[in-house]
Order: sequence, then C-alpha cells, then structure tokens
Amino acid sequence: MKIALGSDHAGFAYKEIVKTHLKTLGHEVRDFGTFSTESVDYPDYIRPAAQSVANKEYERAIVFGGSGNGEAIVANKVPGVRCGLCWTVEVARLNRAHNDGNVLSIGERVTPSELLIPIVDCWLNTPFEGGRHLRRIEKME
Repeated sequence: MKIALGSDHAGFAYKEIVKTHLKTLGHEVRDFGTFSTESVDYPDYIRPAAQSVANKEYERAIVFGGSGNGEAIVANKVPGVRCGLCWTVEVARLNRAHNDGNVLSIGERVTPSELLIPIVDCWLNTPFEGGRHLRRIEKME
C-alpha cells in the first residue's frame, strides 16, 4: 500500500516509529514532514499528506500531532478525505469499517505508546463494510 505521513513537532516521534514499522511491512511510504521536534505549524505538513490521498497519489495517510485534533481538522478540510482521530484499536476499526476512513490521525501526547502500532495495524487491515455505511459516505460527499 502507498501511505503518506505527516506530523507536527509534537507527533514527530510517533511518526518516525510508524514510518519504520510501515517500511518493515513492505509499504511504500512518503514522509511529508516535519523532520524534527522543532516547533512548526501543522497545516504545512498535514494538508499535503491529506491532499496526496485526495489526488489518489497515495491510498491512505496517517497524520500525527500532540492531540491529533488539529491534524484531523486540517485533513478533513480537503475534499474526499475522511480522517478519523483514533485513540483506541476499536475506534480505528470503526473508522475503517463504518466510515471508510482514508486518513488516520493520532495524538502522541494522548495515545499510549503500547497502542500505537496496534491502532495503525488495525486501521490498515480493516476493510470497509459497505452496505448501509456506503449510503452514509455518499451523503457526506
């Protein structure tokens, strides 16, 4: 799978962990930054990652911040993006199964490190259920 990543300074460490994990699994990864813990404005990194999904250059994106809230808001401003802020494995599963989420947002300051990879793996591996959920997705668009 082709996966875009983006983060601000507060999500940098989790982005780096996930980037290594995704590459180990054989995914093609593009890192839109940031590339350090130096303070930055998150829209500069999140919007390009989300836009790459909307443009169908990448199948999915994962974005990271302190809480993940601002990142989800920015991503969802891009038409065609359905970004979910996921803090548990179950929320990640539901984002994919019910919302056909194509961008995942994770807050480094609020998501326990032991849940990081399980959330990412669940989100990547859960299929969209379609059915009644498809009708709702169509209404969003």
